[in-house]
Amino acid sequence: MMAGLEQLGLAALRRVDPETAHGLALTALRRGLAPQPGVVTSDRLQSRVAGLDLPNPVGLAAGFDKNAEAVGPLGRAGFGFVEVGAATPLPQPGNPRPRLFRLSEDRAAINRFGFNNDGMKAISARLRSAPRHVPVGLNLGANKASEDRADDFAKVMAHVCKVVDFATVNVSSPNTERLRDLQGPAALAALLGGVMEVRGETPVFLKIAPDLSAAELADVAAVAREAGVDAIIATNTTLSREGLTSGHAQEAGGLSGQPLFERSTRVLAALSTQVDMPLIGVGGVASAAQAYAKIRAGASAVQLYTALVYGGLSLVQQIAEGLDALLARDGFATVAEAVGTGREPWL
Repeated sequence: MMAGLEQLGLAALRRVDPETAHGLALTALRRGLAPQPGVVTSDRLQSRVAGLDLPNPVGLAAGFDKNAEAVGPLGRAGFGFVEVGAATPLPQPGNPRPRLFRLSEDRAAINRFGFNNDGMKAISARLRSAPRHVPVGLNLGANKASEDRADDFAKVMAHVCKVVDFATVNVSSPNTERLRDLQGPAALAALLGGVMEVRGETPVFLKIAPDLSAAELADVAAVAREAGVDAIIATNTTLSREGLTSGHAQEAGGLSGQPLFERSTRVLAALSTQVDMPLIGVGGVASAAQAYAKIRAGASAVQLYTALVYGGLSLVQQIAEGLDALLARDGFATVAEAVGTGREPWL
């Protein structure tokens, strides 16, 4: 019954403005009108990543629940971990609407939100009181008008470090002008140094762009190793528009979804040869086979978001259970055993 209702709901949401649909989806989740199968796990799926015990390695990427309004329900939706945000020190409205576009023909989306959020104080308060069923992390951002964006990341980290299980430094969003400049070696080293000073015991992840050159990726890997970050998320959205067929293909912003899968997986595989820390694979994950490919390319866990627009929240349980079956088929007793075993085709 729920599967049928979910498909009807998805069809209805696709008839309205994408950002309005996003808000309606969050409301439905909070009111218990979306699939909530509980924690999905097995002996094979249980994972330990950057000190976090995950019931399964399928996570929610940042951006879906920007303001930590549905942390409890999301923890019951089948995810092994959830990332909310991004949060900036001060509330900000983000870029003018429209700023989210469906590319249905490409099973993709373009967004240029610009870190719209309620600010770190409101988000931290919600995280403090939210029921928690799986590890929950927060994506850190900088205010558009800030005179010291690197310091913004440290401010948010200091404010939230006691109410999150991990925090992600996001210098890879294409929607805040010149933010990606902070991926340069000197700027990134200084930024990470400030965050690490105030993190307490909280694991710190770094989220990188898929559009880095080989030399730039090597520089980021070196800085991440030196700074002692706990994991790298590969990758954020892309500025590339290669191969798109949808009418909204030339909208400004970051592209996510199926067209990103190959590009992000190649970056992931290359990065896995340069660092020893855990990697989280993001970009185009919409099936158990794609999650498994990311893991075999070098990811210890994966995240998804855009696929939910087209497949609904029930997709999470399908991917986790399908991944369990693929691991069993190939004789892997754990996710960790499979990590990196299929890297070569992506290099």
